Amino acid sequence: MIPWLSDKLDFPATETALAEPRGPNGLLAAGGDLSPARILAAYRKGIFPWFSDGDPILWWSPNPRMVLFPSELKISRSLAKTLRNSDYEVRLDSAFESVIDACAHTPRDGQPGTWITDDMRTAYTELHRNGYAHSVETWVNNELVGGLYGVAIGRAYYGESMFSHRRDASKIALAHLCAHLKRRGFGIIDCQMKTTHLASLGARPIARRDFLLALDELTRTGESNSEIDHLPGPWPVDAIEGFYRHRP
Repeated sequence: MIPWLSDKLDFPATETALAEPRGPNGLLAAGGDLSPARILAAYRKGIFPWFSDGDPILWWSPNPRMVLFPSELKISRSLAKTLRNSDYEVRLDSAFESVIDACAHTPRDGQPGTWITDDMRTAYTELHRNGYAHSVETWVNNELVGGLYGVAIGRAYYGESMFSHRRDASKIALAHLCAHLKRRGFGIIDCQMKTTHLASLGARPIARRDFLLALDELTRTGESNSEIDHLPGPWPVDAIEGFYRHRP
């Protein structure tokens, strides 16, 4: 049995989340809403929403937690060649709603449906308008062919989903995200659940307690110039120009 959330923005302690074999790893609570305030409060505590259409909102905090440190991204030889030579353009925040819609509707092996419901799309679009959710997009001949989106709080980026309609398109977006985050002093990308695909790109599991300690440091607010630089707001569309080559 897991608790049902009230109208307050409080969450149960993450150490009370279910663990196998007692239940699904990380399932913490149900109910509540998808207001920007609640989602942001959840992320700061290492909690995220994940549920199927027709189910109640479910909140998770798995242990261990899959993360990617921006400096640990693995770029294969073939991807490095693509990054140097392919005729692509990468933009930030120029087509957020198109990215989240593509993530929701792109078929995935072993996934008959999508967890990116209409309510989730509405919630994250609102976070984008508030300056917290950001997209990284791969374009070829002015066509959106891949990308990803997530939420930035302080110096932590919480990855949500990615899609690819052309070979390596989502990896191109991820490589540029990591370069952009390193330039801005971000310390971690939350990947939530372990997958072989993420592991092949350099992501690795860490203990939940270590993840929460990192979040406490990276999402802390204050008045220094470095912290002001990480206040919510749109990312410039061309901020990642020239990371791997000059744009065509």
